[in-house]
Amino acid sequence: MAPVTLSPAAETRNHFQYWEDVSGRTSLDEIRSLPEDAWRVQADGRATFGITESAYWLRVPVVNQTWESLSLVAELAYSQLDDVTFYVIESGELVRTFQTGDRRPFYPRDVDHPNNLLRFQLAPQEAKTLYIRVATEGTMVLPLRIWRENQFYESVSAEQKLQFFYFGSLTIIILSNLAVFLTLREKLYLYYCLAILGYLAFFASIRGFSFQHLYPAFPGVHAHVLMLSIPFLAMFSILFCMEFLRVRSHSPRLRVALIAMLIFEILYFLAVPFLAYKTGILLAAISAFVFFSLLLVAGPVSWAAGVRAGIFFTVAWSPLTVGVMATAGRALGIFPENFFTDYGMQIGSGLEAFILTLALADRLYREREQKIQAQADSLRQEKARRDAQDRLTHAMSHDPATGLPNRNRFEWMVDEQLKRDPGGAYMVGVARVTGLEEINRTLGLERSERLLRRLADQMTTLAAQLPMVHATRDSLGGTERVYQISGDSFGLLVDARKAGNDFETLDGALKQLAQPIALDHLAIDPHLKYGAASYPEHGKKASVLIRNAHVAMEMTPRGSFETGFYSGKYDIYDESRLTLISHLREALQNRQTELHYQPKTRLSNGEIVGVEALIRWFHPERGWVAPDDFIPLAEKTGVIKHLTRWVIEKALSDLKVLKAVQPSLTMSINISARDLLSPDLIELFAETLRACGLQAGDVTVELTETAAMDDPEKGLQALEALAGSGLKVSIDDFGAGYSSLSYLKRLPASEIKLDRSLIVDVCTSEHSRTIAETAIRMGRSLGFLVVAEGVEDEASAKLLASMGADMLQGFWLCRPAPLESIKDWLLTSNAAV
Repeated sequence: MAPVTLSPAAETRNHFQYWEDVSGRTSLDEIRSLPEDAWRVQADGRATFGITESAYWLRVPVVNQTWESLSLVAELAYSQLDDVTFYVIESGELVRTFQTGDRRPFYPRDVDHPNNLLRFQLAPQEAKTLYIRVATEGTMVLPLRIWRENQFYESVSAEQKLQFFYFGSLTIIILSNLAVFLTLREKLYLYYCLAILGYLAFFASIRGFSFQHLYPAFPGVHAHVLMLSIPFLAMFSILFCMEFLRVRSHSPRLRVALIAMLIFEILYFLAVPFLAYKTGILLAAISAFVFFSLLLVAGPVSWAAGVRAGIFFTVAWSPLTVGVMATAGRALGIFPENFFTDYGMQIGSGLEAFILTLALADRLYREREQKIQAQADSLRQEKARRDAQDRLTHAMSHDPATGLPNRNRFEWMVDEQLKRDPGGAYMVGVARVTGLEEINRTLGLERSERLLRRLADQMTTLAAQLPMVHATRDSLGGTERVYQISGDSFGLLVDARKAGNDFETLDGALKQLAQPIALDHLAIDPHLKYGAASYPEHGKKASVLIRNAHVAMEMTPRGSFETGFYSGKYDIYDESRLTLISHLREALQNRQTELHYQPKTRLSNGEIVGVEALIRWFHPERGWVAPDDFIPLAEKTGVIKHLTRWVIEKALSDLKVLKAVQPSLTMSINISARDLLSPDLIELFAETLRACGLQAGDVTVELTETAAMDDPEKGLQALEALAGSGLKVSIDDFGAGYSSLSYLKRLPASEIKLDRSLIVDVCTSEHSRTIAETAIRMGRSLGFLVVAEGVEDEASAKLLASMGADMLQGFWLCRPAPLESIKDWLLTSNAAV
């Protein structure tokens, strides 16, 4: 083989001879004694043998054909060779041995550079032979070149500038995307940062820069960092790919493949500390083919699915994949050592990082535009929502017929004004259209609403002319003075301090408002009534002031004024009456009511023929409550049903006790009109009579003639049903109602009870005596027994007996008393009256 010659006119030719040392134990002397035909020639100075266990010997004769001394550098331009030994032979003698490589500490070296380098000199016309032994567990790549020293440093300087640009660009990309991640907190940018960091770590390791600058004394660390960087960049590249391409949304199969690859890379990453370097590098090379091929497919698949990012990813990943395939192919010995296989992956990664950075910038720009658009849409929606809310609030707080603010709005306004000016003097004024119901029936609802709108407009116009009427602004910027607090009532707030003592102007407006309103050629009188309540005298809350102003409408206006002013002295509505009925329910449940009984005697022989059950209620706070106070309320609320049941069951139970004293005694029980029409009344009597062992003839059902006339036909049917069951029927308070004689004649009653008003002054008034006598004769002529109730003296009793009354009942005979008292009274009073 021709030596490497160095002459002034020619460039250095790089070629060498090599011999494979399969055993790896051949010595230099044995190598020097090899025959010439044992050596093979590598003409281009670059050889790739893949992953092999053999050691390789290189032989390079070098001749200086110039007339000057030369400083030369022998370079094996692959930093990942584990063990490299340079032998320099001059004139057949070994003049120098230098050992280097990745399995040795980085220093000392002839040149502070990651590649395996040897410096040597040649005198003019001098020749030397270099023997180089190379052994490695990784890829056997042998790019050998003999440099003139100045040319070497020029080349290294140019390359380091490019490397600095490459690593600087990656660092800038990492930092910028890290800043985006810290700002937006989107994991996509973090994945990209870590993936690029993996590339940076990989190329810094494979080029030997990290070994040179970070841990030069720890070659074992260098090997593991290189192996760890490969699965590290793969893991975060996969995560970035899945997030960037939104694989989950369009390609389940691709997602499964990527997850499977991710799991493999994680396991590989965890296994690196336990793997031999040769095994790790082999796995890395094989997995690189699969990993980069899979991600190369992911771009077009996403692109086809309509994901814009798929375009960028396909364009970015293609050159990187080609570079990776070239580098991995060189590592496996498939591709030769050349510039493309050496720098292809690094160039591809730089292009990939640049393109994907542009893609992320495009994504960020689009997201920003979308967010701006979304914010604009959100602002528009929020404005529309607020407008809709204002309209809804306005609709909910205003009357649909008149458009005036409603009671809720009025109460809120009054309360707010009183909070702002607690020391002020105000009046709440209320106007009510008392004839509205008649107007509805006469003219119909449509005309009625038009009338209310006309009236509301007139009120608003008049109120705007009165400075004492309080005004406020609504959410839509309108002015509020008049409020509609119910279907037929209007309200306003008057500042009494602005009015002073002169209410003539306000009263004049009210008189004007009360004038008939022209509607469809008709003059309609609204029949307005006005009421007012003052703050703070008549209340400190809007609800109380409005209530009192309503009550004031029924009070007589003072002097010439149209308005009735509230006075607690004349307030006939007591809220305690509204709570009375709930207390009555509790009293029935807790057995706080009781029955008193008043006897009834037959005038012909003085015999006590029966008793009337009269309910009594002792309220723990009010004391004794008169039946007239709670019976009407019970009838209106439905509590009367429970009250009547209790009275029937209690009265018949007590009758059974009283019959032990006087077997012929009967029991009179009062029922209301509501009870009369109840379908359960007869069954209730029947069940209670059976339970007490009594006969139906022992019970007299009393009801007023007014109750009997409440619904004449149904009342007559109900009374006939009662009489048909064997119960006796008595018409109570006869003479106090407006019954027709023809209707009374049809009633299946056995007796009538003269109302107390007919006999209270029967002894002193000729007129009363005539009426009482007429009533008794009329009752007897109709076939009824006549009972005089409310008899309080002996003279009245004798007079009523002389008029033909059959029985009497009253204080003269006995006051109503509890069961035990009546029982004792019967024992001592059976002899005579």
